[in-house]
Amino acid sequence: MTFPQVGVGGADHRGMVMRWADAESGRVTHLSRQIRLNLWVFAALTVMGVVRVLFAWPEARRWALFPLGLAILTLVGAHFLPWDSLTRRPWMPRALLATYAAAMLAQFVFCLPDPDAELLFPVGAVMITVAAATTIGSRAGITIGVGGFTAYLLLLFAQPSLDLPLSSSIAAVMGGVAGLCVLTANNRRHHLAERRAAERRTAALMENGSDAVLAVGDHEVRYASTSTGRILGRDAATLTIADLGDMTHPDDFERVQEFLGKLRLAGAGATDRLESRSRATDGTWLDVEVTATNHLDDPDIQAIILSVRDVSTQKALRAQLTRQAFEDPVTGLPNRALLLDRILTAVRRHARTSGRVSLLLIDLDDFKKINDTRGHMAGDDFLRTVAQRMTAAVRPSDTLARLGGDEFAVFVEELDDIGLHAMAERLLAEIKQPVRLGTTDLIGTASIGIATLKSTQDADGDAANDLMRDADLAMYAAKAGGRDRISVFDPSMYTAAVMEAEARTELERGLANDEFVVNYQPIVDLPSGKLVGVEALARWQHPERGLVAPDAFIAQAERTGLIVALGAHILRVACHEVARWQREIPGAENVRVSINLSARQFQEADLVDTVRAALTDSGIRPDLVVLEITESLLMQDVDATVVTLHELRDLGVRIAIDDFGTGYSSLSYLRRFPIDILKIDKAFIDGITLDSDDATLAEAVVGLGKALRLSTVAEGIEHIDQQEMLSDLGVTYGQGYLFARPGTADEIAAMVREHYGPDY
Repeated sequence: MTFPQVGVGGADHRGMVMRWADAESGRVTHLSRQIRLNLWVFAALTVMGVVRVLFAWPEARRWALFPLGLAILTLVGAHFLPWDSLTRRPWMPRALLATYAAAMLAQFVFCLPDPDAELLFPVGAVMITVAAATTIGSRAGITIGVGGFTAYLLLLFAQPSLDLPLSSSIAAVMGGVAGLCVLTANNRRHHLAERRAAERRTAALMENGSDAVLAVGDHEVRYASTSTGRILGRDAATLTIADLGDMTHPDDFERVQEFLGKLRLAGAGATDRLESRSRATDGTWLDVEVTATNHLDDPDIQAIILSVRDVSTQKALRAQLTRQAFEDPVTGLPNRALLLDRILTAVRRHARTSGRVSLLLIDLDDFKKINDTRGHMAGDDFLRTVAQRMTAAVRPSDTLARLGGDEFAVFVEELDDIGLHAMAERLLAEIKQPVRLGTTDLIGTASIGIATLKSTQDADGDAANDLMRDADLAMYAAKAGGRDRISVFDPSMYTAAVMEAEARTELERGLANDEFVVNYQPIVDLPSGKLVGVEALARWQHPERGLVAPDAFIAQAERTGLIVALGAHILRVACHEVARWQREIPGAENVRVSINLSARQFQEADLVDTVRAALTDSGIRPDLVVLEITESLLMQDVDATVVTLHELRDLGVRIAIDDFGTGYSSLSYLRRFPIDILKIDKAFIDGITLDSDDATLAEAVVGLGKALRLSTVAEGIEHIDQQEMLSDLGVTYGQGYLFARPGTADEIAAMVREHYGPDY
């Protein structure tokens, strides 16, 4: 935003450049004015000398009139020198000090033969001292004043007769006047220094501010901040009214003139704001915002103050945000907001006409792998290609939108179930077409959920959200069914989703209310049957359903991720309770506790810190804590698993593989893991006395454990013959209903006391 001239009528002043004086310009002007004034002072003193020579000196000394006349001519001629330019030279202060010193010396020499020297010299000395102090500062004034006072003392001692009272009084007056002038000059110097500092601060703020500040008077630019060059691309020192007019966009010119005219008529202090366009030096147009205030009636300003800000970036951002509000930036398709708006509009329309609307929700299967392996740019290229192909598979009246990530949706009206299914098939076929990325062809698949809103449903904002929700549930059903397929919404899907949400809420409430407790099942030494440890088992003390077994909530906790918080809780409680047994029950110092880690817990980055905190807080010996992980978990990411297991082992805990034999680990992998214990799954224990294959497998696991120097634990022992056979095979430890069912902490503590009492 720039402006034409403010003034009206009169001559053409469009090229005028007038600027307010800054501190430096004021200093130069003041100094040059003082020098010219001092020249007249020195000329006056010289004239006084001429008068003294003519009327007070003997005729023999009137030759002095010649140098005095020459001095007067020199002083008058010096008045016309370019002092505005000379005063900017760095050597000028030193030259002026030397000039005042020379003037004081000339005054001293002139007064030596004068009969009234003690009266004549102080007059000239005081004038020279005052001139020095007011021109080049208090220090110079003090220096010249001290020199003059010293010269006066020398002059007094050189006189044949001395009137001491008169001379002392004159000296005192001379010193007082000179001192007062020096103090005044010093105060003025401080004032000027503060003013220059304030102007420098203001200039720095202007330069680094986000606005260009202009003072536009009648037919002239009276001030332009240095930031004008950075913001508007024009030199602040040469900016004219003509430049302002040329920079204003032609389409905005009349509007700008009208704006300034109204502001001028509004009177002093009136403020207004305008957005316009200004031409940059490269010819492009900047969007600018101008705040203008009328100060034309202020005698110190006499201008309209304009604060000009480049808002091109902000306007571009607003335009971009507007596009993003309704358009997907990657594919150019409508986004979720626009889709919902169209759904709601159609729902309201069809509520009056008894029509129907449907939504197909499309989720690209395993799209994340493309981003992870090819990069996000390749992923965007894939999305754009798939979007173009899907556009060809829908009708012109349908709305294909991208909801975000790898999700798309197609909103259709007045299409029956057969037509919806046919459209979904076409979409799947288009998505399966190879997409060329670089030198590779990628083939994608998708899961599609279909939902239809009947005309009998209420036509409100919730209806649109309900349609989106139902299609989403159908899409997740397609994914759960194996992906690359179509699923139509059924009310049972919503019921299941509600139940899932309620179950999660219950789990969260249970965790918050500390409803999860730890039960323990003893682990015994098989040959002797002596209790050597316990396995911690999670139970839910539900306020309505009573004690809930883990089968009813562990899977839900795994799906929702709450298993991480639940597992950490079980770990802390088990470590504290077993540590208490070890402290309070004589002989139980070496009872160990086994605690299960879930797959989700094992994926947490702070798992090691969580275990370390539980060990530290409880005070339990780390070697008496056994962390159990399943065989299948070991094989999910072998390299990462090895690193995590070693970090856990570094804490001092022991590692056990739970349900060994049900997974697919190989001997070569087992050798890489820092394992201490193998736990034989109950499925092989049940038939060990009846099925030779189970017995052979159990014997093989025991042999494997011995080969790898690992202890073995048999789970689910329920009969004495199973214990005897497993003991004969060399299994180290066992647990199961034969020895004890899981019990509360108090129940198992009593069992520990019994096993480690004096009568056992």
